[in-house]
Amino acid sequence: MNHNASLPSARLLLVDDHPLVRDGLRARLEAVRHFEVIGEADNAQEALALAEQAAPHLALMDVGMKNGMNGIALAGLFHERFPAIRVLMLSMHDNLEYVTQAVRAGASGYVLKDSPALEIIQAIGAVLDGKTFFSAELSARLIQASATQSPVERLTPRERDILDALAEGLSSKQIAQRNDLSVRTVETHRQNLKRKLEIEGQAELIKFAVEYRRARR
Repeated sequence: MNHNASLPSARLLLVDDHPLVRDGLRARLEAVRHFEVIGEADNAQEALALAEQAAPHLALMDVGMKNGMNGIALAGLFHERFPAIRVLMLSMHDNLEYVTQAVRAGASGYVLKDSPALEIIQAIGAVLDGKTFFSAELSARLIQASATQSPVERLTPRERDILDALAEGLSSKQIAQRNDLSVRTVETHRQNLKRKLEIEGQAELIKFAVEYRRARR
């Protein structure tokens, strides 16, 4: 059975400060017919420039990078500037705090570097499909840790900012101007909010935002 047959076509960006790791990843991923590696970066500045120029569907991002900003902070920047680009963390660290921080920053998954190639490919497919994916040994621990969290606690800082702005009655255009974002980026954040909060329509989202703001006062 060909597990790759059901995978979507995807443009991928590799962000890791180890050339040998990137070479190995590229070889694994380009063996999948639907995947195209459109660029590689070993630091945040390069990664942001490539995201702007090449518009990948997904970025595979290392957590620890020597050249400036780490991968978790970079995932947060990607989430703010390019919310349509999915981020999958790929790390040697199985520290649950790193996983939690990455998710809060906006990453959609976290896979360990020593995972089998099939698991990494499955993770990419799941994340591209709008789902989350975590290495098997992390999943149970993460579920246990998040059992006491409310959906709002799982929102990223940018998503909370936009929720507050919606409660103020601001339009997407006004939110975009206030935060120096494009209207399309704000709309993507609104869609992400509805998905995470399990809310269907825009009216329900605004109602939730107002009630959430009132409850904090």
